Amino acid sequence: MIDNSKTVALIVAAGQGNRAGGDTPKQFRLVAGKAVLAHAYDALAAHGGIDAIHIVLGAGQENTARKLLGDRVASFIEGADSRRGSVRAGLESIAATDGAARVLIHDAARPFLPAAVIDRLLGVLDDAQGAIPVLPVADTLVRGMDGCMADGVPRDALFRVQTPQAFRFDTIIAAHRSWDIAREATDDAQILRATGYDVILVDGDEGLEKLTYPQDFARAEARLAPTMTARVGMGYDVHRLAADELLWLGGVLVPHDRGLAGHSDADVALHAIVDALLGALAEGDIGSHFPPSDAQWRGASSDRFLAYAGDRVTARGGRIDHVDLTIICEAPKIGPHRDAMRTRIATILAVPIDRVSVKATTTERLGFAGRREGIAAQAVATLSLPALS
Repeated sequence: MIDNSKTVALIVAAGQGNRAGGDTPKQFRLVAGKAVLAHAYDALAAHGGIDAIHIVLGAGQENTARKLLGDRVASFIEGADSRRGSVRAGLESIAATDGAARVLIHDAARPFLPAAVIDRLLGVLDDAQGAIPVLPVADTLVRGMDGCMADGVPRDALFRVQTPQAFRFDTIIAAHRSWDIAREATDDAQILRATGYDVILVDGDEGLEKLTYPQDFARAEARLAPTMTARVGMGYDVHRLAADELLWLGGVLVPHDRGLAGHSDADVALHAIVDALLGALAEGDIGSHFPPSDAQWRGASSDRFLAYAGDRVTARGGRIDHVDLTIICEAPKIGPHRDAMRTRIATILAVPIDRVSVKATTTERLGFAGRREGIAAQAVATLSLPALS
């Protein structure tokens, strides 16, 4: 049964975003330390007129979305191969649960949604079945023919369409159900108009532009840069070498006649990075989060600790800008394993490899490291965090 008072938002985030560059779908890419999807979610959740948020994802994307959204509350729906199919799946899911009176259908790739746009959309739905935000076309428009300029196109009646698009729920789901699936639709307003209803135009916002290409992400980063502040943390750790132990360094199993002894796998390099990240966050050290007295961490893989520290940065809306690790030992030689360590650390932290530096040095045979009694590591982590974090 449809709830005659509820307004819901449907975020469409099922695409692959290949034009944005890289291997990560654009809705999951970070802007100012927060996923594009999380920016879009937060803009909708902050509006008092929206009662629930539903997110349409591609197959196999839910775990990634949950990780990036943290404790934000939303229902997840598996989409289809097309945007139209994904929206239809989202609408049907809403209809099968509590229903709604109104729905805002929004593209995750438009993360910077002003509350005023939502106000304008909802304000016209009392007397209309659908409304969309638009911007006037300011540039001269021409047709092209064989690579040359042809006739100009009058622009006085042309607009650029944005999202969210707002509809009466029962009307838009009926329009989707009646749509000829052999045809593709570029947006939901087109589907509604095909059923004979008018779609009202309201003012959009320049900040609501879609993130599509790499330069769009660069502009978004620059726009939010003043809201970020730099944090630097330092980490240092030591473990002794012992017989009958495996030697884990930087997340890599290194062949050696002895390994490091400790409560976990004693990966001194990852431990130093964890302390550097936690230090930059001012959230204590590795021992306060994973006490050596706790039996559950005995023999644990240190990549779990590093992933946790990386997640803490994400949870604070931060971004890992750089990690610089120095391993201090006489043996084994670190050089042959440096690239594997960089790759492993970058993978655990979900950052580009060019943000991870691994170096090694000796102590000229001085001290415990020089006597080959143990291995030390120190790390420096540079983060960007929201200014008020």
